[in-house]
Amino acid sequence: MRTKTMPIRHEGMKEDFSYAINKAGEYRESWRIFRIMAEFVEGYQLMASLENDVTVFGSARTKKTDRYYQIAEELGALLGKNGYVTITGGGPGIMEAANKGANEAGGESVGLNIQLPFEQRVNPYVKKALGFYYFFTRKVMLTSPSEAFVYFPGGFGTLDEFFEVIDHIEIGKMCQVPIVLVGSEYWNRLLDFLKTSCCTQGTINEEQLKNLIVVDSAADAFAAINEKKGMKNQCELSATNFHSNQNMDWRVFRIMAELVEGFEFLTGLGEDISVLGTKSIRPESVYYESAYRLGQMIADNKMATITGGSTGIAEAANKGAFEHGGVSVGIGMEVHGQARMNQYVSKAITFSFPFTRKLIITAPSKAFVFYPGGFGTLHHLFEVLTLVETKKIAPMPVILYDHKFWEPLHMFIKEFLVHKFETISDEDDELYQIVDGESAVMEIINEARN
Repeated sequence: MRTKTMPIRHEGMKEDFSYAINKAGEYRESWRIFRIMAEFVEGYQLMASLENDVTVFGSARTKKTDRYYQIAEELGALLGKNGYVTITGGGPGIMEAANKGANEAGGESVGLNIQLPFEQRVNPYVKKALGFYYFFTRKVMLTSPSEAFVYFPGGFGTLDEFFEVIDHIEIGKMCQVPIVLVGSEYWNRLLDFLKTSCCTQGTINEEQLKNLIVVDSAADAFAAINEKKGMKNQCELSATNFHSNQNMDWRVFRIMAELVEGFEFLTGLGEDISVLGTKSIRPESVYYESAYRLGQMIADNKMATITGGSTGIAEAANKGAFEHGGVSVGIGMEVHGQARMNQYVSKAITFSFPFTRKLIITAPSKAFVFYPGGFGTLHHLFEVLTLVETKKIAPMPVILYDHKFWEPLHMFIKEFLVHKFETISDEDDELYQIVDGESAVMEIINEARN
């Protein structure tokens, strides 16, 4: 699949968590750091005050006449009547339905809204609301550990939030809680992709999918949630760990320190290409060999190669860039107290918090290349697509390598998100391109540079 090439441009970009930079590649504006941290402090204060909270995700475009709107409203009512707090993104569609059900049942109804270039108002059924300017701080609050997470059919944003939560659970940053997927016709098709493409390639272990609960009714969704009620697991990313009061946990200052250090690390980088994919492949893999050749080509074109710094695809791309005299950057993360950085990185930084690390990987990039990967790769892919779709960042090349792996996901997006559920617009599936060779990747990137 080849679609029209998106231009690379940073000057005049829509502004979100420092994706906007000036012509010199400057990230040091102190006002931005303080604005981000203000949102973290205010957000964590609210989240830490809530108990028995359940976060509900789904499309903002779902109509009131849709059966999923009605199921979400019924679920909100069940949550409200049984002492749960219902948290949503505060907008229309599924969010409004869940808030409405909770509100009218006398329950607590919370909305965490986002300022978008096109107006999105808080729905009238929210009792407690908090507005965010930065997309990533709002999503951190939405995906802070809850009693459960419930996902209705949605678009790129819903899939971003879905993969972020299961990725954080997989790497041990969040505790295992019920993940409830409402709508078997929608979610089973996505799970088919995960089983056939990801599990087959070894980027996901099929055991990791067994904890996902697929249902078709509010009653079944509530039963799955209520079965685990009262579990008080304390996780690294639990909001109470960041509660700003007289006994403030110093982790909130560690977030600020990571942001400052991260932006300082990025300052001065030139044209940068992010290459993302599974860490599980070995050097004899065709994907490893391809990523190695791509790293060489990026170096030949006088651009920096940015990866997560670990093994697999990251190592291959870093190795190709490093051995060809290019700038080879690794942006890693501590997992279970350890951080792996491959030997082919010439400039490196490591983070404790997954959201600060993901921000720093994304901020300087002028194109993204996604090789086959697991939850983390899919999470990053749908975040980038969400930011472009909502005009929080300017269009740029988003390239998926290998039709065989990615085509089933593309068909799911086309058939279900675009046509059946209409959770994204017809042109939104043109925000990415699928190719089968490194030369095709570089052709798209270089076309966009001109």
